[in-house]
Amino acid sequence: MSDIKKVVLAYSGGLDTSVIVRWLQDTYNCEVVTFTADIGQGEEVEPARAKAEALGVKEIYIEDLREEFVRDYVFPMFRANTVYEGEYLLGTSIARPLISRRLIEIANETGADAISHGATGKGNDQVRFELGAYALKPGVKVIAPWREWDLNSREKLMAYCDERNIPVEKKKGKSPYSMDANLLHISYEGINLEDPWAEAEEDMWRWSVAPEDAPDKPTYIELTYEKGDIVAIDGQAMKPHEVLEHLNKVAGANGIGRIDIVENRYVGMKSRGCYETPGGTIMLRAHRAIESITLDREVAHLKDSIMPRYAEVIYNGYWWSPEREALQALIDNTQEYVNGTVRLKLYKGNVDVVGRKSDDSLFDEKIATFEEDQGAYDQKDAEGFIKLNALRLRIAASKGRKL
Repeated sequence: MSDIKKVVLAYSGGLDTSVIVRWLQDTYNCEVVTFTADIGQGEEVEPARAKAEALGVKEIYIEDLREEFVRDYVFPMFRANTVYEGEYLLGTSIARPLISRRLIEIANETGADAISHGATGKGNDQVRFELGAYALKPGVKVIAPWREWDLNSREKLMAYCDERNIPVEKKKGKSPYSMDANLLHISYEGINLEDPWAEAEEDMWRWSVAPEDAPDKPTYIELTYEKGDIVAIDGQAMKPHEVLEHLNKVAGANGIGRIDIVENRYVGMKSRGCYETPGGTIMLRAHRAIESITLDREVAHLKDSIMPRYAEVIYNGYWWSPEREALQALIDNTQEYVNGTVRLKLYKGNVDVVGRKSDDSLFDEKIATFEEDQGAYDQKDAEGFIKLNALRLRIAASKGRKL
């Protein structure tokens, strides 16, 4: 007899999690609580209620977390200009700590004994969900069906549904791409993408037009920053999730935000995936632009040096860790004077910075000018500076050392 009486499941209402509801009921003879989060995936989440009810679920949580997602997770990550392995803007990774946190909170509210998720045993999400859960509730029991059952194909899942009268939408032909979406991005994996030589099919993309099909006239936008976060677009104040929604639309319409990469998963394998991150692509470029005039040189370089580590921490699932909090404290401290406005030109897949201004700018025209600087900068000072910095090189060369 299982000691698991109640489980909180991260529930999408799709095939996998619908099967998991019944599988948990059958395997553990337990009550299932479902949790469905709206983090901007672009699909209605309310239909999940009827699907859960049809499976006998009594406690159903459906929550709009878009504002919290962008404000407390996406924005803090972009203050660091975070990119994993030079390309990936961590769209899937950054959503997992929020979901893990709510799973644990709901488990505490409902008196559940365990949590469960539908992540497969091959990917990173199982790690992210569970690391977060254990950090927030050390003794929690985690049930990962994909590591226990033998339903390892769509055909077996569908057969399970038929046997147990589980209502799911049946699609003929090939399975769709494995996709994950939220306000920051949408990802695509599987089918022809499993061959890293095969080009992604054009009709796969959902959020953006092909750059060659984007308008022939550029689009200009202005982003206003306060302490490293975007607070207005073209002078109109917006909430964090409204900022990202707007940027996704304007960037997608201009063919911005597509990438096709092979990344190194934390579990050890290489994986090929395609990602659309329209708004995030703009945010990264614009944030670096406003920092270029407001951050001290050494602070900016320090941020750049720790960014790969910070990205790795998020990618691997350690958002709820002391090292991430320590890095975040440093990053957030640097953003005090990252205020001002950036003007961008969007054109056929490109994001060009064409202007930046700030009352906190460290750019001094009197010093930087190529014209008469009225004595603001004395070129003669450079002679001693250069000789001192060359001293070690001159000594080594005088000893006959070769570079």
